[in-house]
Amino acid sequence: MTDQEILKRVRKIMFDNMIKGYSRLTHIHFHYTKSSSKPYDSQYFWDTCFHAFILTAIGEYKMAEDHIKSLFSLQEPDGFVGHIIYWNKVLPNRITDIFQSKPTLGWRLFNTHSSALVQPPLIAQAVLNIYNHIENIEFLRYILPKLKKFYAWLEKNRDFEGDGLLSIISPFESGMDWKPTFDEVVGFRHRKANWILFLKMVIVDFRNFLRNYDLKKIYKDNYFIVKEVGFNAKYVQNLGAMAALCKIVKDPDADHYSSLKEKVLKRMMDIMYDKKDAAFYDVYGKKHKKLRVLTPTIFFPVVIKGLPESVCKEVLNRHLFNKEEFEASYPIPSVAKNDPSFNTSESLFIWRGPTWIVYNWFLYQYLKDKDYDDEAQNLIGCMKSLIEKSGFREYYNPFTGEGYGATDFTWTGLIADMIKKEKHPEEK
Repeated sequence: MTDQEILKRVRKIMFDNMIKGYSRLTHIHFHYTKSSSKPYDSQYFWDTCFHAFILTAIGEYKMAEDHIKSLFSLQEPDGFVGHIIYWNKVLPNRITDIFQSKPTLGWRLFNTHSSALVQPPLIAQAVLNIYNHIENIEFLRYILPKLKKFYAWLEKNRDFEGDGLLSIISPFESGMDWKPTFDEVVGFRHRKANWILFLKMVIVDFRNFLRNYDLKKIYKDNYFIVKEVGFNAKYVQNLGAMAALCKIVKDPDADHYSSLKEKVLKRMMDIMYDKKDAAFYDVYGKKHKKLRVLTPTIFFPVVIKGLPESVCKEVLNRHLFNKEEFEASYPIPSVAKNDPSFNTSESLFIWRGPTWIVYNWFLYQYLKDKDYDDEAQNLIGCMKSLIEKSGFREYYNPFTGEGYGATDFTWTGLIADMIKKEKHPEEK
């Protein structure tokens, strides 16, 4: 399959999954792309960020801007933006997800509303990527104040200890719902996922629901307070993007974002990095206990400018190219192969073995920039092979390439952004 054929399919899937509508409750016109026809038919936060990258890669810049505007159209006065917007939606796809919204919404739970959770804050990079292509200063002046309010909300409400790092209060805020790192936090000992794990994860949301998502009460309860590596690595990158956006419009807050970025990065090195293991680990609780499970998020910090190059190389050389851990026919498996939780089968309990395209996308540009040319080519080559073999699926078997989960899944369209960077390496 040629690159042009892949890009043509990406375009078709994006347009087939695109939603436009009007919410009579809020008097808002919305425009977004659902990740698949089922079960992800609402507007998700970091899915929208991915879609902005994809739409930009296929030249649909105005559409990318409209997706961002739609995502922020229900932003609360304090800056909060939920991880799911239910546009004219009666109930979530999984009934237990109702606990991810505030009970005080009352009847609004059955109409347009936003969830009470957040997702990895990739939005500033998505906006900067759009701006770098078309330099629409009017769009930037419109969206930047909203972005500033959002990142201020994160800094004020999720940096519980004031050290710069952000905490998630639910496994579903990581974007990697059943990530085995969280098993220890909820007291799941079996490692092979089952109904007990499902119940324990839902209990996290239920406890937050009972507290009406009062963050002070949730932190005091200290039941699920996790500083997740992937979430914070994206936060650091996006603080850098915020600094860049502010500089474009000569906003003096650029210095604040730059200094905060350095603060968070230093703290990541202090409490997340394990020199002996050469890995960045999620930590939990007020004592920052390391969760020593190897997942691809151990690699996420290496893409951050300012991280010592020696650390980056050690992490990659020790783990990414390790035959016992992440080396596979179709990389990158979502947990190390030698971890007890590793399972390549299709399952409700995702992110516990199969390959997700998003990992390859996160690492691809870094590998190219740092002269890991063969490894970078392998990542994009494997993605193209997976698409040709199994289509645009939600996730894949890392050994056979068999496609699992949702069909015509838009995240796989991130291949378009990788192809664009492959052909135009000057575009970062």
